[in-house]
Amino acid sequence: MTLTGALAASNACDGVKVEMTTVRKQEYAALVAAALENKVKPAQVKFEAILESGDWSAAYASTPAADDGMMFFQKVNGKKKFRDVWGGYAEPSEKPGLIAWAKKLGVPANLATCFARTVTE
Repeated sequence: MTLTGALAASNACDGVKVEMTTVRKQEYAALVAAALENKVKPAQVKFEAILESGDWSAAYASTPAADDGMMFFQKVNGKKKFRDVWGGYAEPSEKPGLIAWAKKLGVPANLATCFARTVTE
């Protein structure tokens, strides 16, 4: 049973870039800090996950100025633009609703599924 769960979890993010390198953390720290109304320094942004698929990406971030949230960005004319944020806590049973919310935003299906898995684990 554990192996099935592990396979299901890994399959949820198939096709999504999930590596949290130093370069990616620096890039997204600046994006998150710029998107917040309450200004924080990029160095104050901490990450639980950074997900990318095509022109869309999401960063599960925490800052001293806001609750933890998954911030969504879309690449437009070569630049990542903040689109929306999901915050709070979710149970595994809420995955279908989370996926639907992300898809309505325009997020590709694989990123929406990976987002739902990430915030419910």
